Amino acid sequence: MRVLSEMPLLGARSQHPQPGSLPAPGSNIVEQEEQSAAPPDLQDSEGTTPRPRSSPAAQPSANRNAQRMNGHTPSMAQNASNGAAAARPLMLRAKSDFGPRREDPADSADEDLGSSADGDFKIRHGWESQLTSEEYNNILTSTFFMYYTDKKHETGGNPKDEDEAYPLQEWRMRDRLKTVSAVLALCLNIGVDPPDVIKTNPCAKEECWIDPSNSAGASGHTPMNQIGKALQTQYEQLSMRTRYKLCLDPTVDETRRYCTTLRRNARNERVLFHYNGHGVPKPTSSGEIWVFNRNYTQYIPISLYDLQSWIGAPSLFVYDCSDAGLIISNFNKFAEKHESENIEARRRDPHVEVMDFSDCIHLAACREKETLPTNPELPADVFTSCLTDPIIMAVRFFILQNPLPSTISTHDASNIPGRVSERRTPIGELNWIFTAITDTIAWNSLSKPLFKKLFRQDLMVAALFRNFLLAQRIMRVYHCHPVCHPEIPQTHDHPLWRSWDLAVEMILAQLPDLYAAERGEKQYEYKHSEFFSEQLTAFEVYLGQGAVEQRIPEQLPIVLQVLLSQVHRLRALILLSKFLDLGPWAVNLALSIGIFPYVLKLLQSQAIELKPVMVFIWARILAVDQSCQADLLKDNGYQYFISILNPSSGIPILNASEHRAMCAFIVAMFCKDYHQGQVVSLSPELIESCLDHLRDLQNPLLRQWSCLCLSKLWVNFPDAKWVGIRCLAHQRLCELVLDPVAEVRAAMLYALTTFLGIPDVTAQVAHIEESIASMVLIMTTDGNSMVRKELLVFFSTFIVRYKSRFVVAAFEQLAEESSLRDDLSSKIAERNGDGLYMKMKTSGINNSESSSSCSQNTVFAAMWKEMLIMSVDPHPEIARDAGTVVDYVLIALLDSPLAKFTHPQLEEISKHSRQPRPSRVTHDVQPDSQASLPPTPSKPDGYLSMFGIRRTASVAASLKSLSLFGGHDPSPSPTKSLARSRIPSEFHRPPDEKDQPQTPPASYNPADEPKPRGFKPRGLGQEPKLPLKSKFYEWSVEYFREPQMKPSEADEPGSTDYNGRLWRRNRNDKIIADTQPQKDLAGSNRWDKPKGFFNNASQPMKMCFHQFEDHLVVTDNRDTVCVWDWEHQTRLNRFSNGNPQDSKITEVRLINEDDQALLMTGSSDGVIKLFRNYESKKNVELVTSFRALTDLVPSNKNAGLVFDWQQGRGLILVAGDVKVIRVWNAGTEICTSDIPARSGSCITSLTSDQVEGDVFIAGFGDGAVRVYDQREKPATAMVKVWKEHKQWITNVHLQRGGQRELVSGCRSGEVKLWDIRMDRSVKTIRATKDTLRSLSVHEHAPVFATGSERHMVKIFNLTTGAHLSSFEPYSSFLHQNRSSPIATTAFHPHRMMVAGAALHDTHINIFTCQDGQVVKQWEPLAQ
Repeated sequence: MRVLSEMPLLGARSQHPQPGSLPAPGSNIVEQEEQSAAPPDLQDSEGTTPRPRSSPAAQPSANRNAQRMNGHTPSMAQNASNGAAAARPLMLRAKSDFGPRREDPADSADEDLGSSADGDFKIRHGWESQLTSEEYNNILTSTFFMYYTDKKHETGGNPKDEDEAYPLQEWRMRDRLKTVSAVLALCLNIGVDPPDVIKTNPCAKEECWIDPSNSAGASGHTPMNQIGKALQTQYEQLSMRTRYKLCLDPTVDETRRYCTTLRRNARNERVLFHYNGHGVPKPTSSGEIWVFNRNYTQYIPISLYDLQSWIGAPSLFVYDCSDAGLIISNFNKFAEKHESENIEARRRDPHVEVMDFSDCIHLAACREKETLPTNPELPADVFTSCLTDPIIMAVRFFILQNPLPSTISTHDASNIPGRVSERRTPIGELNWIFTAITDTIAWNSLSKPLFKKLFRQDLMVAALFRNFLLAQRIMRVYHCHPVCHPEIPQTHDHPLWRSWDLAVEMILAQLPDLYAAERGEKQYEYKHSEFFSEQLTAFEVYLGQGAVEQRIPEQLPIVLQVLLSQVHRLRALILLSKFLDLGPWAVNLALSIGIFPYVLKLLQSQAIELKPVMVFIWARILAVDQSCQADLLKDNGYQYFISILNPSSGIPILNASEHRAMCAFIVAMFCKDYHQGQVVSLSPELIESCLDHLRDLQNPLLRQWSCLCLSKLWVNFPDAKWVGIRCLAHQRLCELVLDPVAEVRAAMLYALTTFLGIPDVTAQVAHIEESIASMVLIMTTDGNSMVRKELLVFFSTFIVRYKSRFVVAAFEQLAEESSLRDDLSSKIAERNGDGLYMKMKTSGINNSESSSSCSQNTVFAAMWKEMLIMSVDPHPEIARDAGTVVDYVLIALLDSPLAKFTHPQLEEISKHSRQPRPSRVTHDVQPDSQASLPPTPSKPDGYLSMFGIRRTASVAASLKSLSLFGGHDPSPSPTKSLARSRIPSEFHRPPDEKDQPQTPPASYNPADEPKPRGFKPRGLGQEPKLPLKSKFYEWSVEYFREPQMKPSEADEPGSTDYNGRLWRRNRNDKIIADTQPQKDLAGSNRWDKPKGFFNNASQPMKMCFHQFEDHLVVTDNRDTVCVWDWEHQTRLNRFSNGNPQDSKITEVRLINEDDQALLMTGSSDGVIKLFRNYESKKNVELVTSFRALTDLVPSNKNAGLVFDWQQGRGLILVAGDVKVIRVWNAGTEICTSDIPARSGSCITSLTSDQVEGDVFIAGFGDGAVRVYDQREKPATAMVKVWKEHKQWITNVHLQRGGQRELVSGCRSGEVKLWDIRMDRSVKTIRATKDTLRSLSVHEHAPVFATGSERHMVKIFNLTTGAHLSSFEPYSSFLHQNRSSPIATTAFHPHRMMVAGAALHDTHINIFTCQDGQVVKQWEPLAQ
């Protein structure tokens, strides 16, 4: 059931009525000449009938809310004469004038009927109060519910296929590496310039911020040593755990020795080789780098091939020298040579260890043929400074680039207060911002695999590449272009660098004050940067836009950095949770950016304000990736959620129940397929917490997941089941059999299924499991297919566990069937009372015969019979799966010692089932062969066909008679009471009882039967495997993968669905506004203007117009539904309802007509089905189907099943050839009450008050009309009975609008108007002298139509009884049959349009009301 959200109405203008249009509550509504006295409830204190009064204050709102019933809503469209157009308020749906409307006194002065003397509009039954009461107005302006449109109906409880689901991306670093060793080779040769370098004067001199020319000292404190130590210190800021080896002005041998030693110690980890070549020549053309000879008299080249051999792989190279790009290109060439040698080595010895040099990473200061900058304002090793000391370098760069005069010098860049490791100090905050910005730039610029490799695999690599982005920006200004391998795009112009400049500027602006505060000259407190707060705001803006087309948010890495700070942590977590709510793609993004370690560590926090958001985030993560179970176990993180799940724990949020449901989900996912998780989670407290939450009536999600949490705790874990037994968990779960939410009922069955199976089947265990089975048997009548599927899984698990007992039960059922088969057909055909086809109770004789059976009165026999019934379930998935279970048991029976007794019985039943069914009524035309029948819900031959046993509806069905006619007790009664044994009077039989079908069955063309979405028929020849596998848990998990914080896409303004609904709304409103004035003409003009004529190709028996679409739904005398576009006279679709043999469609309705309607059909076998996209041949689907009346047998005669749909309350009132009116709730999909009909006759028609929905009226086969009130107890619900009709009630109808007239007609031709406050009819109209075949009443115009035995449809004025016009449905020129009775008639709910069809004719005729002017123009000629 979904809610139609509020939308502003556009388009059709509406006009308000004038004040004074409504009578006050209690006004006289019955014409004086037609009543002898006012009923007691209409009399005032003096016993006189009060004068009608108006209540102007209440009228505008009341009239605005005049209800359009049948799912129709309050009307804004009023008579054009009523005042000026007013501005349209915000409303929930289109409004109509099914309620009263103020007539202009001048226009209605001559209409003395339907109005009292002062011109007030009248409402029957005293229902004016519905239109004037505040409570009624609130009901009408409340949210409008759409039924059977939830996810469970869209999917049928089946999870998405793998190709539809969002794939889980690998986010964990399986190949995480560490840079464990580093060679820092500095070839500076201080004081001697290389021959190929000509230095400017002045030029850059500083190496690691040390000027070699100014540094002189004792041995050990030489400039070279100081520079080397400084470089090591700077590297240690990046990675403390790396072992550094300084190579100061190294020789070839030293280089080789250091490299090979470090590679040997590093094993398979990464080694860093930092090369500073400022004191040696540029690399050679082949990429060789220079070092020194032992005496420092020569430069010696080192081949890259040798360097590769010494340092191995994986490695990280940093080249700070001119022409550095040349080294990378040549390195890769030598790497290819190494690779070819490796291939050759592997060919000789497959087990030889080789190194993969393609995994080496290079950072070079410049491209080929570029020289390092010599600007004296920069250090000589500007590239190294960018990589190892980025903050000072970046601040110096900002100062140098700042065009504005400032007191800040480059010297101040090295003196920013604080420590880098402390984020609340200026330098620490600056470093934090820098890390966030460079991470974010990389995230937005690099491909995700490359980002993962460079920024998440190795801390040293990540730090150097973050700083490399700064080098790209700075060195570009000085005509150098750093390069790297793997190559990354240029990021120097990314917009976030401006945010960085702002952050630097804000801190530099505070430096003078900070220095003064340090000197004690003034008090000054550092003002923290607003960078993170502003970025969170930007992220919030992104989320507010709804993440259109899954656009990746730029700020995600910044959110990750913010989690490190307590100041913004809560806000960041809340925004992160909103982002994760967008779906699995968002969760995958967050995990790939590295969010997981942070949220895992936060589980150790005891901050109570973080609990709700942490629960939400973890629910989203586990819904996408179940592999986090071990992480939760490692530091007892699971306890975080178990403690919140406890009802006594406090959680600072209003919707605590929803967060506890998420905790139950998290614990369930923690235990799923993870025995260690089950073991550590198991405790009586956890089970008690879940069981206590089953009583939380406000939150079905919590009840559902408490059940599923228990189920995952119990799977293959007997210890947990015994704890559950001690807590009486099974009994407390069984209390949910009638839970109002289908998902909870299904979850309860899922939990009970996992509860079965304690290995040691003791008497106690068997007793508990049998008691569970007996308590859930009632759920076979559940209206939700998903619940019945879960029940089937439970049954299959139970059957496997007690297989031998079910083999015996099946054998005894076959034996019982064999003994009953001889007289079954004749017994079924017997009548009960006035034509009630009902299943009879087993006689005492049969009971005594079978009293010695082993399975008699056991849960096994009862479950086996229910399995046979479910094998012919109206829902194809359930029938398919139940057939598998039945096959399994019968195969086991054929493999048992009882097989020799079973084979003859099965063969006999199979032979019997292939014979035509016996006639119930002698004049029924029976089909000559099975082939000519329309499709029945029988399933294809199954596995047993290999044994020569052909199946129809179940394995033996062969056993069809067991399930359809047997129910709990398959044998009909051989004796009947004398009082009911008489043949009913002909007047109490349906008018169409003796109709002969015109077309022979052989010419009947069967149509395709729509299936549920994703339905796959059972494979033929596959051996049935039990137990059945449930998909409910996987389906339930999808809830946490779908957005919950924002409206669905269909409710988002601007979306296709939203715009479509808005268009339909205004279309609906315009239709109502256009048709309301026409009802003035309808009661006085002729209804003989042809509108449509088309051939249905089969006998029309029931018709239903859509309120707003141009759809006419027609059902025939079998099981075919046709959908016509009456405007264009084209057939849109034709499909089969899938009725079993000998049954037909007896009722058809459209529901949810304000939006996208569903088609509801009722059949004489007691089944109700709903179809979506009913007008589309390609897209039509079965939404759901269920057996609304379980005591019916298929019948082509009598009433079958009749129902009335109440859109406002979501109720289906179902009756027919039974002694109760069953009330089904569409929201809960369970039968809420059985109201005794208080009659032995069948119910032929139902109608109800669509405003408040409490009162409904039933017509009976014996002519009685009874009124029921649902507010009363079922036993006293019948509040009135009229027995003025003496024959079969053809129809009874309560108008949804207009005057709310209650009209009934019986087969004798009498039509009566009733007021439920009166003890007798208000008016009697003699509509026809022959048999009345059909009666239709317009919903708000004062007209009704009757179809007679003599091929005539007559239209009458409802108020005066005047005959307006007649028409004879005609077929084609060659097939004129003017003696056939009328088969069906139907009015359009809004338009002045009526459709009719005759028996033995497949054509449908549509006529409309003549325009008043046209009629007047031709009147003189007619006279």
